[in-house]
Amino acid sequence: MGIQLTSDQVLALAPDSGSAANGKKLANPRHWKSLGQSEEAVWGECQGSALYQVQVELASMTVKCSCPSHKFPCKHGLGLLLLSVDARNVPASEPPEWVRAWLAKRAAAAEQRVTRTEQKDAKTAPEEAAKAAKRAEKRLMLVQRGVASLDLWMSDLVRNGLASVESQPATFWERQAAAMVDAQAPGLAARLRQMAGIPGASRKWPEKLLGELGRLALLTHSFARIEALDVALQEDVRQLVGWALKEEEVGERGARVLDDWLVLGQHIVDEDRGRTQRTWLLGAETRRPALLLQFSFMGQPFKEQLLPGTAQRAELVFWPGAAPLRARFDARHGELRPLTAMPGADTIHAALAATTATLARQPWHDRFLCVLRAVTPVCAEGGTSWHVVDREGAALPLVEDDHWRLLTLSGGTAVDLAGEWNSETLRPLGMIAEGAYHALGGAA
Repeated sequence: MGIQLTSDQVLALAPDSGSAANGKKLANPRHWKSLGQSEEAVWGECQGSALYQVQVELASMTVKCSCPSHKFPCKHGLGLLLLSVDARNVPASEPPEWVRAWLAKRAAAAEQRVTRTEQKDAKTAPEEAAKAAKRAEKRLMLVQRGVASLDLWMSDLVRNGLASVESQPATFWERQAAAMVDAQAPGLAARLRQMAGIPGASRKWPEKLLGELGRLALLTHSFARIEALDVALQEDVRQLVGWALKEEEVGERGARVLDDWLVLGQHIVDEDRGRTQRTWLLGAETRRPALLLQFSFMGQPFKEQLLPGTAQRAELVFWPGAAPLRARFDARHGELRPLTAMPGADTIHAALAATTATLARQPWHDRFLCVLRAVTPVCAEGGTSWHVVDREGAALPLVEDDHWRLLTLSGGTAVDLAGEWNSETLRPLGMIAEGAYHALGGAA
């Protein structure tokens, strides 16, 4: 195989604990026939209630199985990958016809997508263009009225003081959020719903709420004079208010960056209507961070398998903006490789300076990739307070619940750590200890 996976990395792909447990049971050669691997794929036939053909494209970690399971990857795919952790179980060989046909079909489909994109006529039929312009004008008027009403609401809130906000019911925020949805400004609605959880949540809630109101006011005022902003910042403001970009629009307007992309960590958040996956990457040459967002609804799998602790030559395309972070894969080149080192900041001060520089260009970012070299995990107050400390003695507070694992793997010595910084706390996502990557954290 192009990359020697670990059992932990394979099990991280499991859609649930049941699939992981069943995959472990199938990680035995006695369940398999026709096992083999090449630079492109690993494959085998698993004997269950029928003989299932299982194959994995290694560049994208895409699993295909002939079983009827709706889970992705299924237990057979997980079993095959777990079996291949020990390369002696899966001999190198030429792919059989059914594997070659599948790989050829995937390559042809990728080529067709590129061809369709290249051949797409940039000109829309005149009548469709007129309809689109009319819809856009109507929406703009709705959003402008919504933003004006939100500014009045925030002015009243600040003028009357924040003391009474703590006793307000959830409907106080939800009514205003619903009004923004009606005004076709879902980005503003999302920010209001996030603010609803601030009052009473900590001793410093008034300060935090005032700061968030200030950032929201900055956004609404920027929208009101959007034509005076730089073009890149206009992109940010429109997206933050609620204009979502289609993939083809991102491809047309976003910057493409070819690099060796290091997958440093991943965090999955379970929500009422689905799951959100945040995967953080760093360019080995450009040192550019990238955030890949994926969404899953009604138990559906994420579109792409993104494996923390790996590196791959690839081209990313970034959502346009003044300080772009969000990106998606545009093309992958070559095989996955194991991650053995993390380029990062030598001090916490340097890491925070980079965050400040990003905020100076785009003040509404609320999460950042933070990669620190040679930091030591420190436990205080009987395990209730955790920090990482750099060589200068500066410290950052940690959140999440995997800190004992971090301490154990570090042996109490300095390690390289990747985390997600929200301007208050650091969520550890992955670390390098003795040249090996270890994932940290999990679903929220």
